[in-house]
Amino acid sequence: MPIYMIWAVAGLALMISEVLTGTFYLLVLGIAALVGAGAAFSGFDFWTQAVVASVVAVAGVLWVQQRRRLMVPKAMPSPDVGQPVNWEGWVNEPDRSARVRYRGASWEARVRGECAGQAGEVLYIIAVDGNTLEVAKTRSA
Repeated sequence: MPIYMIWAVAGLALMISEVLTGTFYLLVLGIAALVGAGAAFSGFDFWTQAVVASVVAVAGVLWVQQRRRLMVPKAMPSPDVGQPVNWEGWVNEPDRSARVRYRGASWEARVRGECAGQAGEVLYIIAVDGNTLEVAKTRSA
């Protein structure tokens, strides 16, 4: 079997297996192998074929990674940021974790900056991390 056929079969096998994964990486590697098959069919030696296929594979993988990064949706700002909460008490003062009352329920909070820690003190949500509110004395912290 000629070397260009081996490259072509490998490329087609990679492209067919891409259907099972859906990540585009195997598609890129399959295309690189087909380019290697073209180099082999054109009469280039094996090392040239390998270098051409490798360059196409690396360029394709970098392109897929860049495209994936651009397609990640931007996180929407939380509607809770800037809203006031009422102080309930420290859970662990050295760790700056506390309980605050927000929307009629008690929430876990991390305190940023200074806080008197008096019952009923008003703090403001500056960020939300899962179910934990990050709060501070001022809205702009």
